[in-house]
Amino acid sequence: MNTETPDRLEGEPLIKPSTTDHPLYDAVIEACRSVYDPEIPVNIYDLGLVYTVEISDENVVDVIMTLTAPGCPVAGDMPGWLAEAIEPMAGVKQVNVSLTWEPPWGMEMMSDEARLELGFM
Repeated sequence: MNTETPDRLEGEPLIKPSTTDHPLYDAVIEACRSVYDPEIPVNIYDLGLVYTVEISDENVVDVIMTLTAPGCPVAGDMPGWLAEAIEPMAGVKQVNVSLTWEPPWGMEMMSDEARLELGFM
């Protein structure tokens, strides 16, 4: 059985890995943690909505994120909020935020802190 799809090869991760070894990575993650879903009292990073943070050698930040549901009332706003949180950081040249629905978000993507805050632990 061939499980390859046109977009993804077998064994390739569902979520593209982040550039965790870049010097700006930790600061970008802290900026992500400053953005909240207005309906949930937890930041979008700990909710698991930020899938990938990729930072180039030229300090261009590409973020792939999702939302808790496609019908989220702030779907059109949240990527801009995230870009606005990251762009002013020293050293950041440009920020691109894109939305994806694959893989779909699930509660298992939340950090332990988010689960605790929301009473799931």
